[in-house]
Amino acid sequence: MSETFPDQARVVIIGGGAIGCATAYHLAKHGCRDVVVVEKAKLTSGSTWHAAGAYAQVRSDPNAGRLMAYGGALYAALEAETGQATGWRQNGGMRVATNKARRREYERAITTARSFGVEMELLTPREAQALFPLMTVDRVDCALYVPSDGGFGPSDLCLALAKGARMYGARLVEDTPVTGFAIERGAVAAVRTARGEIRCEVAVICCGIWSREIGRLAGVNIPLQPSHHCYLITEPIAGVSRDMPTVRDPDLWHYIREEVGGLIVGQYEPDPIPFLGAIPRDHDFKLMPENLDHFTPRMAALLDWIPALKTAGIKSWFNGLEAFTEDQNPVMGEAPEVRNIFVSAGFNAYGVSGCGGAGMAIGEWILNGEPPYDLWSFDIRRFGAYHRSDKQVLARSLEGQGHHYRIVWPFEEMQAGRPLRRSAIYERLAAQRACFGAKFGWERPNWFAPVGTEPRESESFERPSWHRHVAAEHAACRDAVAIFDQSSFAKFALLGADAERLLQRLCAADIAKPPGRISYTQMLNRHGGIECDLTVARIAEEHYYIVTGTGFATHDFEHIRRHIPDDAHASLIDITSAYGTLAVMGPRARQCLSRICEGDLDAEAFPFGAVREIYLGGAPVRAMRLSFVGELGWELHVPSEYMVTVYDAIKAAGAEFGLRDAGYRALDSLRLEKGYRVWAADIGPDYTPLEAGLGFALAFDKGVDFIGRDALLRQRDQPLTKRLVSFAVADDPALQLHGRETILRDGERVGWITSGGFGHTVGRGIGMGYVRRVDGVTEAYLRSGTYELEVATRRVPAELHLRPLYDPDNSRVRG
Repeated sequence: MSETFPDQARVVIIGGGAIGCATAYHLAKHGCRDVVVVEKAKLTSGSTWHAAGAYAQVRSDPNAGRLMAYGGALYAALEAETGQATGWRQNGGMRVATNKARRREYERAITTARSFGVEMELLTPREAQALFPLMTVDRVDCALYVPSDGGFGPSDLCLALAKGARMYGARLVEDTPVTGFAIERGAVAAVRTARGEIRCEVAVICCGIWSREIGRLAGVNIPLQPSHHCYLITEPIAGVSRDMPTVRDPDLWHYIREEVGGLIVGQYEPDPIPFLGAIPRDHDFKLMPENLDHFTPRMAALLDWIPALKTAGIKSWFNGLEAFTEDQNPVMGEAPEVRNIFVSAGFNAYGVSGCGGAGMAIGEWILNGEPPYDLWSFDIRRFGAYHRSDKQVLARSLEGQGHHYRIVWPFEEMQAGRPLRRSAIYERLAAQRACFGAKFGWERPNWFAPVGTEPRESESFERPSWHRHVAAEHAACRDAVAIFDQSSFAKFALLGADAERLLQRLCAADIAKPPGRISYTQMLNRHGGIECDLTVARIAEEHYYIVTGTGFATHDFEHIRRHIPDDAHASLIDITSAYGTLAVMGPRARQCLSRICEGDLDAEAFPFGAVREIYLGGAPVRAMRLSFVGELGWELHVPSEYMVTVYDAIKAAGAEFGLRDAGYRALDSLRLEKGYRVWAADIGPDYTPLEAGLGFALAFDKGVDFIGRDALLRQRDQPLTKRLVSFAVADDPALQLHGRETILRDGERVGWITSGGFGHTVGRGIGMGYVRRVDGVTEAYLRSGTYELEVATRRVPAELHLRPLYDPDNSRVRG
């Protein structure tokens, strides 16, 4: 404590656990030595010290897997670099399956791992027992084995990172609680502590279970929930060795790993216990009371699986508080509310094992202004205003934590906190037997059940129960007319004399069109990667109407807002709730709408790419002539108070034309047949428009140096190393793709399916994915190969398509 307390730093990191120390280590190692870590008590004293210390590399998101792989390599080398022991062991990880559904989940996981280049294999019960002799295998069907998994001492690892941070110039200050922040002109200016204020350019909240509370001091929302996590450590057990893999039986909710000759036995139970209220600031190196009534009911089956536990002594119990999010992914990135406050928290579904990759990523985010690669699944901007509600965060996070060991079913919908956001016609759709899903808090119709069928989904890896109902909705859109409620679209108004100038700089397309025209465009990063994918309609000279995907409302709004100069005459307003959206699509859409429209809808008066203010059923409507399904149609943006009137009028007028309600499952099938891309699946910051086949949307010659233009010009002159194409399953019409299936060209892995489904018009499983090749992916290369897809470890022949599977000439859209 004799060292002078710092009064300024470039970066102040709040929290001296594994995440905070890893962030300091990476910043300092990469040359940013003006870093101070402030810890309210002692290093590791929050959740790090009582973590179980298991490392599992494989994740369903490829870039999450890259972060974990980076961490594993770091942990293997850290002791030699710092001289501080970490306890790192790469002794493998294994999950057992006790039923056929779990086996199928593992087969899908193996294919995903192969797509990302990770070694993983399925073992027989006897092979699994050979690696972990203590377990019985009478009930075991198979086991999933990852040799690159391992474990470490959590406190040791944290202290090694802290030592490394100091070696490279960072300062770590203990016994220094944070009391607030100074915010100036919308950006952090200082971190206030019980020992004084530290002026800074950047603050990073790495406070684990206290992160939500600390964030609120700055007006930053961090939607995580502290809850109990319990495990025990046994006395030494005969036959336990240090090289035994960590073993998980998710159907019993347990994990087991070696610890000093004994075993750590922990649970991720389906009914977790939250911590309610403010966590005491002096909760350091402390545990919650043992809760045997909650832990022991699941022990009986465990003892049959690991008989040695029946006679093992218990050395210690750990019931610690950890922080979870609703989707079990951490919260990372720059806070949308305050510039230069970054967050890295909520890692307890990953454990301390996520700290290495997280520290690297946040360090690069701070130093370079962007993460090393697309981290949307971790990005703090994936949350919305409703995540400020403690009630919502509690319900949703507990459900997410309770799903930690559940089978991940295709199309599964979470149920907590619902219904929350409902369109004006929600009750109308419910009366039509809509089966609702949820996105960004919105209730959205996935599909509609016919009379006599319950609008409920079943859990299955086979063809879903709603397949034929979605097929009928799909057919209605292709052959007649369908109506989709897309009110959940995020909608912004950009107003002001500088609106055009701002958008011309941000957008890769030419936005300087006359009022009444729509532009489909991407907003890019400096590398040419796609940060936003949206439509921009010019309503008036100084008025643009921007529409983007439901889940990207916070992300896209903040991306645009952060690029508005302080002296610009431009205002961005979120008007999502002001308008509902009805998409009327199909070859008879014009006939249907003409029955109730005060105006001309023919092709000459209302061409593709136009926006008009019209009246339908007597109500004012902003009609946009475009399509995401590949058919003639209009998006109708309706003031919310008129939605019921307009919906009822369209339903009445459409009866004679075969109008049918349709949901998002049909929409996805329709767009896949047309090869329409979805941001965060098929396109994103790691992909450029040239790679994604969106070159038609680039306006290199518009006379404005838009962001990413120089990178695209350089890329245009070189062979592309990856290209997005479509695939169709060749010989198995019953097979549906889900995404992450491996793409093989002439037997060699060249990529994976980014999004997949079933094309009801083409009658086959279909999907899109990037074919990758370092030496370049030319059209000749694509056409010359023979393709297969690996689906749940099974290889099936596939056809590659360079053009959309349906209506490649776009004649129906423009009809």
